Amino acid sequence: MTQIFAYIPFNNGVTEDVALEYPTAALKIDKSASLTAVVAGSGADLDKVANDMTSIYSEVIKIDNADFAYPNAEVIRKALVNIIPADAIFLVAHNTFGMDLAPGLSVKMDCAYAADMVDFEGIEETTLKAVRQELGGAVSTHVTVDISCGAVMTIRPGAFTPVEGGAAGGSIVDKSSDVGDVSAKRKFLEIVAAEVGDVDITKSDVLVSIGRGIEDEDNIEIAQELAEAMNSVVSCSRPIVDAKWLEKSRQVGTSGQTVKPKVYMAMGISGSFQHLGGIKGNPFIVAVNKNPKAPIFQVADVGIVEDILDFMPELTEAINNL
Repeated sequence: MTQIFAYIPFNNGVTEDVALEYPTAALKIDKSASLTAVVAGSGADLDKVANDMTSIYSEVIKIDNADFAYPNAEVIRKALVNIIPADAIFLVAHNTFGMDLAPGLSVKMDCAYAADMVDFEGIEETTLKAVRQELGGAVSTHVTVDISCGAVMTIRPGAFTPVEGGAAGGSIVDKSSDVGDVSAKRKFLEIVAAEVGDVDITKSDVLVSIGRGIEDEDNIEIAQELAEAMNSVVSCSRPIVDAKWLEKSRQVGTSGQTVKPKVYMAMGISGSFQHLGGIKGNPFIVAVNKNPKAPIFQVADVGIVEDILDFMPELTEAINNL
């Protein structure tokens, strides 16, 4: 039976959405696999998350150490080597922490490493068939991973359907005493909060988000009119910030803000995983793009192939007429 372990990221006692997506990914790897959650941290927040995970995972490994109060990949990697079986599959989210943790962990475990997985097609003998995306999601690549000696893989948050939590029934196994030496060459100093601009996009239930399809800075006014009609605010993808058309505080993505709206209007946004990585909470996504092959359509609830400069004024007028 395949052993799969999943690293649970959390902040202030609240788990990230990917914690609910690991079970779906594990089933696609091997329907008969055993799945164990790994929670590392310190104090009351750690205990809360570990207890929460017992409603989803049959077994939760808890690693309590003061050095884990901030998720430092260097020290957590050392602990995991002493806890994860050599032939197991280890899953971690494909985010900045996961990309820091996973490659070195695979080296220390002497096993395969595969990054940014978006789907799995099962195991044949000792080979796992998986899918990742290239060129900003325009191309899907089918890869094979030799798991005869285990594997460390990062999975893209949002790529797998989240499961529903049930009644607490899993067991917590405390392996804090098994971590060994967790000394590190780098040390956490502080968290510097990003500056808040004139609008806090993280507080809005509806976002009208614009990308390259807006074409010109003057056209942002068209998006602003739609946002006002929808009682929402305008956000954007990175190219708009790079062009200095909107401030950094309005950027959605892994290098920008993380948002959890109820409705996300993706206007002229291609849908790279860096952008989608900033959208949490499973919102209703409406995507409008001239390119019918834009990756954003793969995650959208409603997809419309149209020029946003034609579409947005029409939608604004229709809403105002209501």
